[in-house]
Amino acid sequence: MGKFLVEGQRSLSGRVSINGAKNSALKLMVASLLGQGTFVLENVPKITDVDTMAGVLRALGVGVEFDSGRMQLDVSTIQGHTPEELVKSMRASVQVMGPLLARLGRVEVARPGGCNIGNRPLDIHLAGFEQMGATIEVKGDLFVARAPRLHGADITFRYPSVGATENIMMAATMAKGETVIRNAAREPEILDIQEFLNGMGAKIQGAGTSVITIQGVRELGSTNFQVIPDRIEAGTYLLAFLITGGSGSVENVIPKHIGPLLHLVSKMGAQVEIGEREVSIVSPARLKPFQISTAPYPGFPTDLQPQMVAVATQAQGESGLEEVVFDRRFGYTEELRKLGARIKSNSHAVVIEGPTNLHGAKLLAGDLRGGAALVLATLAAGGQSTISGVEHIDRGYEAMEQRLQGLGGKIVRFEE
Repeated sequence: MGKFLVEGQRSLSGRVSINGAKNSALKLMVASLLGQGTFVLENVPKITDVDTMAGVLRALGVGVEFDSGRMQLDVSTIQGHTPEELVKSMRASVQVMGPLLARLGRVEVARPGGCNIGNRPLDIHLAGFEQMGATIEVKGDLFVARAPRLHGADITFRYPSVGATENIMMAATMAKGETVIRNAAREPEILDIQEFLNGMGAKIQGAGTSVITIQGVRELGSTNFQVIPDRIEAGTYLLAFLITGGSGSVENVIPKHIGPLLHLVSKMGAQVEIGEREVSIVSPARLKPFQISTAPYPGFPTDLQPQMVAVATQAQGESGLEEVVFDRRFGYTEELRKLGARIKSNSHAVVIEGPTNLHGAKLLAGDLRGGAALVLATLAAGGQSTISGVEHIDRGYEAMEQRLQGLGGKIVRFEE
């Protein structure tokens, strides 16, 4: 168990290079299950969710070697039973259902875990598999899916679920006939998966739009691929500069992937300069308040919502943020109040009164992005703060304390 010790009120400055996207790397690792041979993935972040997924793949018979951002996967031999203790620690592990169902005709997966940020049912995934000919059986905490060979289907999602879009898209690559996914999620990571699968020999088009079409093929090969930069990590570090009144640049970023954030911080008074693969920010003397609602891509991302609430504590006036993606994502606000933040919240919205002279406190990170928000807030707070539960932060941020130290932050890790 880890803990951060933070001494705040230091303006951050400098440059930070963004790692590969967590939400792409995990799904590319899973997508390799559909193929044959050896894969090489570049720009893979060294985070605990990647380590957990590597454990899931090894348990399925995949050879996994990982060092310095380079991962090699050998999928010559795989099986269809996933380890319950690993699946329950990370929601993304449910993504093995589609690939294994397509390749083996049967898969058994434990009900997934992950951050407790709201209701995230699997009904969209399971209904899609059933439309493609699978039978689904629930045995306690286990989902057992069977299909000798999936067939194509015209599937319309009731909500543009990222996980369901990815799962059904992967399953459909080896189904008989054509599958069409309507009201599909449009996140950049889904386009990454399409390009990866097409490199293996799949026939997919439409990723990045609301309609994805997949022509099933009999078998897939292997490919090498570089993971796109992590847009949420990029946004988090830009907001770290902003909340501390600093200035700096994030490198190895695709600016259009964080367009909603750049638009918002510009309206708050920040000076933003956008390059081809770099974004620079200079904090204003006074941050303006904002009103915003989260939404599926290309809207404002829910994974940057907690960090924006932390920044709002330093804005001049009342800010409001509505959460429409998850129904229990404001648990971290109680921890921000310990720092002196003035926040009113219900299950779907918060109102933040600023600016606030935050002060040091003992805090507990309860989830990944909420934990990142606590780090940002303590960087701006006076005095010394401790953050326990940083294993949640490690799930999505590689060596966060070291990277913040490189920007002038006074933050150290203690292991307990």
